[in-house]
Amino acid sequence: MEEGEYESVLCVKPEVHVYRIPPRATNRGYRAAEWQLDQPSWSGRLRITAKGQVAYIKLEDRTSGELFAQAPVDQFPGTAVESVTDSSRYFVIRIEDGNGRRAFIGIGFGDRGDAFDFNVALQDHFKWVKQQCEFAKQAQNPDQGPKLDLGFKEGQTIKLNIANMKKKEGAAGTPRARPASTGGLSLLPPPPGGKFSTLIPPPVEQLSGGGSLVQTAVAPSSGQCSGVTVLAAKAAPAGSSPPPGAAGAPWCSLLHSHCPSCGTCL
Repeated sequence: MEEGEYESVLCVKPEVHVYRIPPRATNRGYRAAEWQLDQPSWSGRLRITAKGQVAYIKLEDRTSGELFAQAPVDQFPGTAVESVTDSSRYFVIRIEDGNGRRAFIGIGFGDRGDAFDFNVALQDHFKWVKQQCEFAKQAQNPDQGPKLDLGFKEGQTIKLNIANMKKKEGAAGTPRARPASTGGLSLLPPPPGGKFSTLIPPPVEQLSGGGSLVQTAVAPSSGQCSGVTVLAAKAAPAGSSPPPGAAGAPWCSLLHSHCPSCGTCL
């Protein structure tokens, strides 16, 4: 027992009776009916304490707390504490005076609940002692402890429920399908800031004398409107006759078109 260990109280019962018991004649155990239960040798308070792994059953005076007898218990169940064969309220304990002298006495409780608490307090203490010993062994030899097996046993299967993982069609997060293009080439958008003017050519007319019209595109100039188309009459070769219905019309003429943006006649 180490000096630094503290003493804890496990159970306290205000009334307990002490009896002188005859020697056990056979191995059949103790019988409380042989103790003269109506004439206890001493009555007082019982207190169970623990210091380290050893529990102590202490019999004390109710008023002064003076120690009457003490029974150290290093194992339960064991020879330090034994139950009788004919009742659950009586026990036989082995007391010691600290000088090597020992004696067996009988104790009993008037209430069965007090006897039950006495028994459970000792059981819980030595259950804790057993766990502490196992923890100490595992700390010294960590490789010898039980290993966790997470593998599948033979024939073992698992079931996954993926019904809630399906998304509704058209729900948020679903990519939308792009509309199919009408032609083989897709139209690119106009560049930013650019302006386009639509050129509408005038209707082509035949000139008198078999001339033809020549369409000439004029490049846009800065400060002027763009997209101007000038149609010039090309003279027919010499010796040709004018087309029918063109009598009296000039053989050569210059046709003008209007700018679609400003309307200026060129």
